[in-house]
Amino acid sequence: MMVTDNKINCLLISDFTIDNLSGLLANDSDFPLMDIRSAPFDQVIPTLLDKSSPCWKPNPECVLIWTRPERIIKSYQRVLEYEEISVLELLKEVDKFASLICGIAEQCKIVLIPSWTLPTFNRGLGMTDMNPVSGLENILIQMNLRLSERLSSTSNIFMLNTQRWIFNAGKFACNPKLWYMGKIPFNNNVFQEAVADIKAALRGIHGQSRKMIITDLDDTLWGGIVGEEGYQNLILGGHNPVGEAYIDYQKALKSLTKRGILLGIVSKNNEDTALEAINKHPEMKISLDDFVGWKINWNDKAQNICELVEELNLGLQSIVFIDDNPVERDRVRAALPEIYVPDWPADPMLYVSTLQSLNCFDKPTHSDEDAARTNMYKADRIRKNLKQSLTSVEDWLKSLEIKIQVESLNKINIERTTQLLNKTNQMNMSTRRLTESELLKWTEQKQNRLWVLRVSDKFGDSGLTGIVSCEIKNQEAIVVDFILSCRVMGRKIEETMLHIITDFAQSEGLSKITATPIKTEKNRPCQEFFKKSIFIFDPNTNSYNWETDKTYSLPECITLQYK
Repeated sequence: MMVTDNKINCLLISDFTIDNLSGLLANDSDFPLMDIRSAPFDQVIPTLLDKSSPCWKPNPECVLIWTRPERIIKSYQRVLEYEEISVLELLKEVDKFASLICGIAEQCKIVLIPSWTLPTFNRGLGMTDMNPVSGLENILIQMNLRLSERLSSTSNIFMLNTQRWIFNAGKFACNPKLWYMGKIPFNNNVFQEAVADIKAALRGIHGQSRKMIITDLDDTLWGGIVGEEGYQNLILGGHNPVGEAYIDYQKALKSLTKRGILLGIVSKNNEDTALEAINKHPEMKISLDDFVGWKINWNDKAQNICELVEELNLGLQSIVFIDDNPVERDRVRAALPEIYVPDWPADPMLYVSTLQSLNCFDKPTHSDEDAARTNMYKADRIRKNLKQSLTSVEDWLKSLEIKIQVESLNKINIERTTQLLNKTNQMNMSTRRLTESELLKWTEQKQNRLWVLRVSDKFGDSGLTGIVSCEIKNQEAIVVDFILSCRVMGRKIEETMLHIITDFAQSEGLSKITATPIKTEKNRPCQEFFKKSIFIFDPNTNSYNWETDKTYSLPECITLQYK
C-alpha cells in the first residue's frame, strides 16, 4: 500500500477507455487527493492474473475495476444477441470473475467495483425485459446480485451503483458516437457522478464520514416561527402538502439515527418554547430522545455549534449543519470551515430528497454500536448531569458502576474493531489504518498481542469502544495501538488499558513497557493523557515507559472481566 504526498495511489483497470475518469479523479480537489495510473486498455483478465505487471508497482492502495458485462462475461454477449443460454452457466462465469477479483484483494487496501449496466438506449425486450430467463435487464440484475454476493465475503471489496450515475447523468449518459470514436461508453456526466461516489467511498473507508447533523428548528424541522405563532399553529402534518413534507423530513432525519448518525439542535429561540413544541405537537415525528444535545438560545450559531460539539467530544469535521436561512449558513461556513454546510432548498418539499442525496455519511460497515449510538450519547448526557450533582469526580466515577469486558480479536468483533481502528482520531496513539484481513494477519504473529474492550455502566452499554495492542521485542512490550472512543474518554478507561498491558507484561516476565504517541493534528487528547499519566517520559526517545517491577493498579471505580 502506498500514499504519495498524502495522495491515495489508485490503479484503474478497465475494458474501455478510462482516461476521462482518470483525469477527473486526479484533478478533483475534494478529499482525498489521488495519484492515478491505468492498466493497459482492455487487458482486465491478464492484469488481474499477472500481479508482476508493471502497473502493479508499487502496490496501489486502491484498485477500481470497471468493466462492460458483455466483454467480461461471454455468455452475456449471447444474451444481447437474443440467443438461448443457461442462466446457471452464465452465473458460473460471474463466479469465476469474482474469484479473480478476490485474488487481488491482498495486493491493495481497497477494491472498488462499479456494477454492470445496460446502455440507456437499449430497451432489450421492452415489456418482457424483466423475464428471468431471457430479459436483458433481469439477467443483468441477477449477475450484479451474484457478483455482490460472491464479493461480500472479502471485507475490502465494495460494489458501487453505476445505475445511479447513469440515471443522474440523464438520457444521453451513453452516447454511441463516443464509443465508435474513442471506445468511451459514457459521457462525462457519468464520470463526474462516479468521481463523487468514489471519493465518498474513500472518505468513509478512511474514517472521514460525517457523524452528526445539527439542525435548525423554525422553517427547517417544521414550518413557521414557533415563538411568534405558537406550536399549535406550526405547519406540520395535516392535509397540507408542505406539512406532509416536514413530516417526511423528520422521519428521514430519525431514520439516519439507525445508521449511527447523531442529531443535535442549534436554534435561535426561547428554549422552553421550542422544547414545548417538540414535546407537545401531536404531529411531531421526532422527539427529544432522538437528539443527543441542543443549544437553543439567542447566541451566535457558530458559537453554539462549537460548544455543543465540545460537550459531545466530537470534532468539527464530523458535523453537517442544516439551516433554511442562507445568512446563517454563510456565517457557519465562514466561521467553521471544517463543518459541512450543504446548500438547502427554499422549498420544504425538496428537503427529503436533498437530505437523502448527501454523500457525506458513507461508511464501509454498519455495526450494532452504530444503530445504538444515539442511546449511548443520551445515556452520556445523564451521566454528565449526575456528575454535576456529585461533589467529586471520584464519587461520580464510583456511582457509574463501570464494567469493562476484555476480549481477544475474533470473528464476532473483527468488523467493529476494524471500524474503531480506522475512524478514531483523538484518543489514538499511532493512528495506523488496517483492513480486517491485515489486522487479523498482524494478530496472528506470535510476538503481537491485541485486546478489545467493551464498556458498560448502570446507564447502558457503550459497546466495543477500546483497543490496546503491543509487540513483544527484546523483553519489552511496545505499545502499538492505544485507541478509545471519545464517548467514554475521561472515565478511567485509559488507565485500565495501561493496567491491562502492564499486567500482561508482568505475567510474561517482560521487563518494560514503552509507549510512543505519534503527534498528529487531531490526537491531542492522547498526547495529554500520556503527559498526565504516571508512565515516565524519556525525552531522548519521546516515549513513555514503565518498569514491570512496579505494579500499575486497576482504578478502584472499574470492574474488569476477561472473556
